[in-house]
Amino acid sequence: MNRIKWPLVLLGLMFFANITPLSAQESSEEPGTETHPAEAQEPMTLERLNALILAVDEDVERPQENLWAFHVSEVPVTVIADPRADRMRIMVAIAGSETLEPAQLLRLMQANFDSALDARYAVARGVVWGAYIHPLSPLGDEEFLSGLGQTVNLATSYGTSYSSGLFNFGGGDSNELERRRLIEELLKKGEKV
Repeated sequence: MNRIKWPLVLLGLMFFANITPLSAQESSEEPGTETHPAEAQEPMTLERLNALILAVDEDVERPQENLWAFHVSEVPVTVIADPRADRMRIMVAIAGSETLEPAQLLRLMQANFDSALDARYAVARGVVWGAYIHPLSPLGDEEFLSGLGQTVNLATSYGTSYSSGLFNFGGGDSNELERRRLIEELLKKGEKV
């Protein structure tokens, strides 16, 4: 049997838009005065990201305007943003990938289906990563903070529940382990910004 070689695998974020039922869109406002959440929110900027990150950890290193290194629950986190490409990525190095057994790799893929949710496990350059990838400009404060918590939870639950801490998708193979606490704490810190 041929072994699959994984020189570079990065799994993207599965983003599902929230669609409001038509009946919920009815309003007592005058016709033509409706506002849509996407229009009401200012685009995410590097400075807004910086303010959110500083609310999480005041001891942040920012070696470049679009690169941050800091800690969440003692886990080292890197955030990279590229306004020209309109992308943002949260990354946490978890373990070396050279010792991944086929069963472990299968378990990571199962978690990506049902318990990793918005964050994802990925393998690149000899490292297993937790990653959250999102377009920069439409990124909301709560989305960023939730993605941050989910990514850190992937690192801390690696080898056990492989869970981002939100809900499990019901059709998969993972058992649920509640890690929602970290995400709630990060959302509260973001309220101050």
